[in-house]
Amino acid sequence: MSDYERLAGLELLVDAVGLERGELAVSSGFKRVTTTVQVSGGGLTGEGEDVTYEAAHHEGFSPPDLSGTWIFDDLSQRLDSLDLAGYRRWAFESAALDLALRQRGTSLGEAVDRAYRPVRFVVSTREDIERYLAVQPTLEFKVDPTSEWSRALIDELAATGRIRVTDLKGYYRGTVVDQPADPRLYRDVVEGFPDAVIEDAAFTDETRPILVGATERLSFDAPIHSVEDVQALELEPRWLNIKPSRFGSVRRLLDTIAYAEEHRITLYGGGQFELGIGRSHIQAVASVYYADSANDVAPSLYNEPQLPDDAPASPLAPPSNLRGLAFA
Repeated sequence: MSDYERLAGLELLVDAVGLERGELAVSSGFKRVTTTVQVSGGGLTGEGEDVTYEAAHHEGFSPPDLSGTWIFDDLSQRLDSLDLAGYRRWAFESAALDLALRQRGTSLGEAVDRAYRPVRFVVSTREDIERYLAVQPTLEFKVDPTSEWSRALIDELAATGRIRVTDLKGYYRGTVVDQPADPRLYRDVVEGFPDAVIEDAAFTDETRPILVGATERLSFDAPIHSVEDVQALELEPRWLNIKPSRFGSVRRLLDTIAYAEEHRITLYGGGQFELGIGRSHIQAVASVYYADSANDVAPSLYNEPQLPDDAPASPLAPPSNLRGLAFA
């Protein structure tokens, strides 16, 4: 029985659906807006987080009526029929799964018969990593090199021994983080970070010869929404960044994880500047499926402009008596 099949038959009662907006001026200089979806029934509430980046997307939306008694897979198919963009779809489906698990009095790990393990995490940043190390000197990092980065800066960062993943963002289009496939930058990253995973490097006539010698370190994130997306890549990957919100449905997420396990692809978790329950959810998935990897699932406080002196170190220990989809 697959892990999705273990969840598909869960029963849940839905009495009401609500929305709650949240926002934060985050450390990278923009106001992050997300919406928490709250699915309630039988005196309990399941939550999910819509992490769409465009603030306007979070205005003027009324939640669908999902009231009734459901089998989780049937509710998932109902969500398929609604006009819910990917991130919003995940918010509703994860909230429904959270509620189904809570109503059964169980957790994700128990439901799929997998143990929760301490979650190793990295901090993702384009900033000077020293401000983070000053608070928590054991941290590891995922960095986003850009064409403005010099080789001297790359060598300086590499010398810290703390860089685990480099994200070249070669598949983003029309966003504030777009980074064209820059052959000079790619060569400096491949050579300057010889032990780091290289995420979302785009293949062009100029970059392909540079990447050929680093294929065992190449990872993919933005293009991955399903097993079919993994199979469509130019090469068979050895690494994947799993962001549950990209998959929309629990079935697509767990099918892709199962495919990766079968094909010995190393997985690590990714975040989307979650402000609330969504961050807890990605930590829970990481704990159950790829806890030992360099997971970009650091506690949300690492996105805040001012870090507290007691910022937690990696790994995050699983709390006791977990219920639902959350890691808290």
